[in-house]
Amino acid sequence: MTHTHALLRTVALAIACISPFSAALAQAPSFPSKPVKLINSFPPGGPSDILARSLGEALQQTLKQPFVVENRPGAGGNLGADLVAKSAPDGHTVLIGIDTTFTVNPGIYKNMPYKLSDLKPVMIIASSGLLIGVNPATQIKTMNDLIARGRGKGLTFSSGSNGSPGHLAAEIFGDAANVKVTHVPYKGNTPAVTAVISGEVDGGVLATPGMLPFVKADKMNALAVTSRKRSPLAPEVPTVAELGLKDLSLEVLYIAMVPTATPPDVVAILQKGMTEALARPDIKTRLDNLDLVIEAETGSAAAQRLENLRNRYAPIIKATGMQIE
Repeated sequence: MTHTHALLRTVALAIACISPFSAALAQAPSFPSKPVKLINSFPPGGPSDILARSLGEALQQTLKQPFVVENRPGAGGNLGADLVAKSAPDGHTVLIGIDTTFTVNPGIYKNMPYKLSDLKPVMIIASSGLLIGVNPATQIKTMNDLIARGRGKGLTFSSGSNGSPGHLAAEIFGDAANVKVTHVPYKGNTPAVTAVISGEVDGGVLATPGMLPFVKADKMNALAVTSRKRSPLAPEVPTVAELGLKDLSLEVLYIAMVPTATPPDVVAILQKGMTEALARPDIKTRLDNLDLVIEAETGSAAAQRLENLRNRYAPIIKATGMQIE
């Protein structure tokens, strides 16, 4: 074989080896390659909905594909979570929801439509506390008044749905303070707040932004917030821990989830896009107005935090008999 022939053969072999790799690269789809659905598992207008739409706007600008929010409320977030769990694991369907769907629902629903292992967190995006508020007609003005009333004739508390953060918080309060609380579920946070100001129920433990306008109008008495720190929206309202009721501390986590089989590089692109979005001043202002504190927690730390909450809530669920048929 001549030197020229040997050289040609070497080049041919190299091309043969490279070609399949090049073809694979050419076929590998970039992400996102089509519009992305952000499935919000709660009704329009609430904190998770506004958060989803804010993130969607920013992600659309940076990732150059439409990010479309679809509201799929129902069953404490289970309907939206089930839809995402059964979607293609390619990153084009993302759940925007709250932790109780994964930390409370498994303990109160006899039949979950999906397995916890079907979904994994992209990010714990933000957290928020809740405001404990009562109708002024109750004459309750402090947490001590609330406890005394609960140990006497009992209390009725509204929430946005069975298994919601407000439901959980009411049960935690009843268990920790040894008071009788009757939970009354509504379809969303807004009707739950309306129930408090109309006197249908005595009070509620609900999202702060939805209650503050009525506190300022003297149509509701604000007693405490459940977050670690005072809310910047209501700095005059003490935390439950300040009042010596540390066991009542509770924060809602707002999370993005995808099917577990979603490739790590796709998850990384979503995480980077969300991190950049959360750094934008306009997004931060929106979150501040929702009483949301940015967390931006990812990976194993996010998964562990959800598991820790599940372990915290399990005995409370058992002790209070929170069950949905």
